[in-house]
Amino acid sequence: MEHDIYIYIIAGFVAQLIDGALGMAYGISASSLLMGFGVPPAVVSSTVHAAECFTTGASAISHHAFGNISRDLFRRLLIPGIIGAALGAYALSSLDGDVIKPYISAYLLIMGLVIIAKAFLSFPPREVTTKLTPLALVGAFLDAIGGGGWGPIVATNLIVRGNSVRETVGSVNAVEFFVTMSASITFFLSIGLGHWQVIAGLAIGGVIAAPLGAYLTKKIPHRPMMVGVGILVVVLSLRTLLKTLGFTTWF
Repeated sequence: MEHDIYIYIIAGFVAQLIDGALGMAYGISASSLLMGFGVPPAVVSSTVHAAECFTTGASAISHHAFGNISRDLFRRLLIPGIIGAALGAYALSSLDGDVIKPYISAYLLIMGLVIIAKAFLSFPPREVTTKLTPLALVGAFLDAIGGGGWGPIVATNLIVRGNSVRETVGSVNAVEFFVTMSASITFFLSIGLGHWQVIAGLAIGGVIAAPLGAYLTKKIPHRPMMVGVGILVVVLSLRTLLKTLGFTTWF
């Protein structure tokens, strides 16, 4: 899985560009790219979450400053999110990478389809107050297992059910910092975080792309961007899935 650090910088740049423009999908995008480069699943998730600690912290502070966080929603997602992330990271670190890889690829492929579907759906507003604990628990668990998905799973579910988009994005992003920290600490205790070249590359690429992503938010129509990201994730995940199952791909 040894690659030049520039490969990881490119992955971090692309992932942060997408996340900056959409407000979601950093982990999904980075994980799909790294899996496509042949990086083992546990290393993918641990390094992506380590790099995300920096970006999610800044995001949480920003959303708090702009008043985008619902205290009640934040509180109800926080603890189950932390627990789910720790359980997911521990489970992934205990599994054989070759065995789990096709399942992770399939999961990421589904997340890509969710992103595409979300681009074409709109929902009547209503405050969501039920089933938040299992949603956060499952969302964080799958996020740690798959190297991403907290935003697409939790935020998409809440928005689909009619919750305020602004408070959903702000609260889910704020909780994501703690979810990411929980997963990173668990990975560190179980397998260590020795792949600093991957982490550094993702972080450097992300820092470079951050202002450009913010600029694109104002310039690129939201729906085409989401469809494009979803297609990218689907193609990358499908390619990795087919390769792990022994099929030859042309893309």
